[in-house]
Amino acid sequence: MKLLVDMNMSRRWITSFIEAGIQAVHWSDVGDVRASDAEIMEYAASHGLIVFTKDLDFGAMLAESRRLRPSVVQVRADNAGPEAVGPQVLYALGSMEDELNRGALLTVESNRIRLRLLPFGFRGTE
Repeated sequence: MKLLVDMNMSRRWITSFIEAGIQAVHWSDVGDVRASDAEIMEYAASHGLIVFTKDLDFGAMLAESRRLRPSVVQVRADNAGPEAVGPQVLYALGSMEDELNRGALLTVESNRIRLRLLPFGFRGTE
């Protein structure tokens, strides 16, 4: 598992992920800090990375595009730092690694975890 940490997330996450044995890079180390979310998504998809963010726009982009990649992990908490939600994030990543490798939107909140497989869309009969 390789994570691309979005600009809106603390660089402290890199240390937390590396200590947990997860490869991670902060967007500011690989791309333009003024890049659009779409550019970040394209970079992640083309480099086999999972986007780690608190920006809900990434989930909306996945729904709109019906993409299979990249997976996105979004944190929904007032304090999205590793000291506040680190244990929940690491647990979720470990529990949902297979799904994230196949394509998913994982939402981590302080009291729950939600997973949606990609692509989003209609799966019933028409």
